[in-house]
Amino acid sequence: MKKALNLVLAAALVFGTASAFASSTADNSGSNARLEQRLYKEVHHALAMIPDVTIFDNLAYSVNGSTVTLYGQVRDAFVDEEAKAALKHVEGVDQVVDKVEVLPASFNDDRIRQQVAFALFRDARLSRYAMDPLPPIRIIVKNGHVDLEGVVATKADKDDAFIRANGVSGVFSVENHLQVEQPKHG
Repeated sequence: MKKALNLVLAAALVFGTASAFASSTADNSGSNARLEQRLYKEVHHALAMIPDVTIFDNLAYSVNGSTVTLYGQVRDAFVDEEAKAALKHVEGVDQVVDKVEVLPASFNDDRIRQQVAFALFRDARLSRYAMDPLPPIRIIVKNGHVDLEGVVATKADKDDAFIRANGVSGVFSVENHLQVEQPKHG
């Protein structure tokens, strides 16, 4: 693409057609935007297809050109390795930058994970989130500190999740990073 942009720039200088350069640059940026949009969808699909990702893992990503940067936290290093390997097979991805934190192994954190999940998903308001094949609420526990990640339908669901997680014995703190869905307009 850079070569094509350079050729367009050279033609614009030789023929004195700055408008040709401007329109080609706009087309090129539109092409880049379409490529990134396609990559976002394919990267999302590749990560969603990793069978070992659970509600106790949080994988996020960004796309910049042909570079995908992975963020988040996972309980097991092999999940991070699976994510990197899956993205290397996505057409158009040239580089994967790994910024995923592998959480320390801890029996206490595992106990807290299970108890927070139980507290959240046994609640009548929040139980519907457990039925999704890829539950939208992620429970990240590190050294007794809980981060709630993901998306819920209402502010009341977000607040309820915080209260339920905060009530679990042994939890030192809860950070509620749950996002509330934007209403869909017809």
